[in-house]
Amino acid sequence: MKKVLLSLGLLLSASISAQDCSELFISEYVEGWSNNKALEIYNPTDQPIDLSEYIVVRYSNGAMFASSANAVQLSGTIQPYDVYVVVLDKRDPNGIGQEAPVWDELEAKADGFYCPVYSVSNAMYFNGNDAVSLEKGSLADVDGGNTVLVDLFGKIGEDPEVGDGSEYDGWTDTHPFVGVGKVITTDMSLIRKPSVKKGNTVNPSFFNALLEWDTIPAVVPRLDEDGEPIFNQGGNLVVDGNWESLGVHECECDPSLSIGEEAALNQLAIYPNPSVDGEFNFTGVNTVTQVEVYSSTGQMVFSQENVKGIQSIKIDANPGVYLVNLKTAEGFVSSHRLIVQ
Repeated sequence: MKKVLLSLGLLLSASISAQDCSELFISEYVEGWSNNKALEIYNPTDQPIDLSEYIVVRYSNGAMFASSANAVQLSGTIQPYDVYVVVLDKRDPNGIGQEAPVWDELEAKADGFYCPVYSVSNAMYFNGNDAVSLEKGSLADVDGGNTVLVDLFGKIGEDPEVGDGSEYDGWTDTHPFVGVGKVITTDMSLIRKPSVKKGNTVNPSFFNALLEWDTIPAVVPRLDEDGEPIFNQGGNLVVDGNWESLGVHECECDPSLSIGEEAALNQLAIYPNPSVDGEFNFTGVNTVTQVEVYSSTGQMVFSQENVKGIQSIKIDANPGVYLVNLKTAEGFVSSHRLIVQ
């Protein structure tokens, strides 16, 4: 045990001093219901990167160390300014309990499926209270403590418990981010902010997810064309997986970001931003047919859908920064930040 703990300390102290836009990092974290688990990894460089040199490692329930059984070696290549979506390999439509399949919306987003058998590798079976890392090295390097930390979600050695008797808790939105506030790493998806240009290579004193991540709920209610929620025959709300943002990441490392986004949205503009009263207007060639607005803690504060097009919205919300997901009639989905003063 002493040797393993010492190796972890060496891993953290010998972590690369990452330069902006020079190394892979985790761009989206999905901790959804049941087996809906995924990580999106982003390449912020101008060169393709071979994923076979990287591993995903899970530090479960406050563990200070990990073994090869807690890790999985990745494969494939990430092109410049592109992403690779890692999804838990649960695809049997007849699976139940711990073998329940990932939802169709998440399966469709995957570039690779990993960890089908828990006893072989549990790296992708993380819950909201587990630290998850991207490291450089092999599975043998994990056992030897010779990996290099590339990025870290959470805090190694900390099991964030709220104390309400829940089986799984998670990190919160309130300092010290454990035990007080709203849990934001369980049953949520977290999207790395565009301003983040490198991974976290040091275990933090406090893990404040909102410093670098925007949060959205794992599922959203399905709406009709008038923006009203849909219920099934049993009277239950129909929900969909909230993973439209997976597969594309906006990062300031990409020199074509503003140009590409502008072209994709055909000059779509959102104004005024900031807004003093929560009212925003859309203008452009593409028709916006769906708008969803979330607070910084992932709470939906506004939703509207109209196949005929939406020209403006009015958010009845407090001042702050909000995440808006826009969908056009052409099927393009984009996320933006709206500021209410």
